[in-house]
Amino acid sequence: LKDDSMRDAIYLKQYLASLFVLGGFMNWQVDVEIIKRDDEQQIVFGWLSVVVNKDGDIIEDGQGDIIEPEELEKAAYEFVLESRKASEMHKKTEGVGRLVESMVFTKEKQETLGIPEGILPVGDWVGFKIDDTDTWAKIKSGEYAAFSMGGRGKREAVDG
Repeated sequence: LKDDSMRDAIYLKQYLASLFVLGGFMNWQVDVEIIKRDDEQQIVFGWLSVVVNKDGDIIEDGQGDIIEPEELEKAAYEFVLESRKASEMHKKTEGVGRLVESMVFTKEKQETLGIPEGILPVGDWVGFKIDDTDTWAKIKSGEYAAFSMGGRGKREAVDG
């Protein structure tokens, strides 16, 4: 799927409402490379978040934190239901872009779709229509080279 000529980016802001709890909040951010760009429609596609790579290894962020696949799925649904907005660099939120595609590829969904194990990671695949011309120009120039998902949640110890 990866073609270097198609790599571009937009920074996205996604508050993971399903992880919000009272007290003990932490902020986090994950950057994930854009896979495809459709210049005519001004749409970018890629993995917004990958929590288990295609080899079955759990992905840790820069702080050593992980997102359980079930929590990613809940958060993705919450984002689709409540926001669907792209932001620029986690700041400008109005008029930047809109979600046009989202599918969380869990192991169960991959099995149901007949996708053999080891082909895709467990993660949230997205597409965003970019409405803001300045943001789109930065994507085309390569200034933005990745999706960036941020959020807030409560850190909990994980067994193992």
